[in-house]
Amino acid sequence: MAYNFSMKFQERFNEVLKASGKSQVEIAAAINVSKQCVSDYKSGKSMPSLETLYLLCQFLDVSADYLLGLSDI
Repeated sequence: MAYNFSMKFQERFNEVLKASGKSQVEIAAAINVSKQCVSDYKSGKSMPSLETLYLLCQFLDVSADYLLGLSDI
């Protein structure tokens, strides 16, 4: 069975987003994407580009490995 990065990312992104207390609008502005993009990440409709993933990790102070389900820290 193939590992589903999209499902794991969606689950962890929602978890980190909630814990951060940041709004979708704040995150969108910080990483220079639309609020709709952030909404699509939350719903699993799309995945961020590598550059956007990097910016998300910096802004939310979390590792890409965690968001992608490659580590639990």
